[in-house]
Amino acid sequence: MVLDLIVTKTNDGFTAEIPSINGLDAWAHQEDEVIEKAIEMMKFYLNLDDDNEIKIDRARRSKNKTVYKIIFDKAN
Repeated sequence: MVLDLIVTKTNDGFTAEIPSINGLDAWAHQEDEVIEKAIEMMKFYLNLDDDNEIKIDRARRSKNKTVYKIIFDKAN
C-alpha cells in the first residue's frame, strides 16, 4: 500500500497530514518528529503491528511543503 504524507513548514514548526486518512494530522518542532508522530497515528488508524516494515521516500519538495510516499504491506 502507498500513501502520501505531506509535511509543511510553518512559522513555529512542522505539520504533517495523510490526506487519505480523514483527520490524521500532527504538529512538532522538528520535521523528523512530525513524521514519526504521523506514522504512529497511521499505524493506530490502520491497526498495523509494530513489526510491519514501513518505508518513507521523499517524492517532491516545494518552497515550504514536502511530499513523502509511505510504503508498507497491510497484509501483515
